[in-house]
Amino acid sequence: MDNKKTFFVSVSAGQIVDEPGEINFDFEIRATSEEIDKLAELFEVLEESDNKTHFRALLPFKEYHKDKENDEYDYELKEIYQTLYNLGTEETRQHIQKMNVLQ
Repeated sequence: MDNKKTFFVSVSAGQIVDEPGEINFDFEIRATSEEIDKLAELFEVLEESDNKTHFRALLPFKEYHKDKENDEYDYELKEIYQTLYNLGTEETRQHIQKMNVLQ
């Protein structure tokens, strides 16, 4: 039995909703409540990683590509896109493929 429901996701806002009118969404996915919980956790970790990068931004001599906080943020963002790809509709998968974020 398929317990999956349709959800709409905005990566930039870090939001997941079940009604498309609630947010301007980027992606449509089909997921169980457990999968949504895991995706929500990924968004929380991404927000924590993003907060850590703010401090690095104050250090102009520290290069982006030599910074573990930015590496962590990039990793978490890729995890979100991989999850969206796995749960996404065909249109969502095609859009993520065109973005080249999973390479």
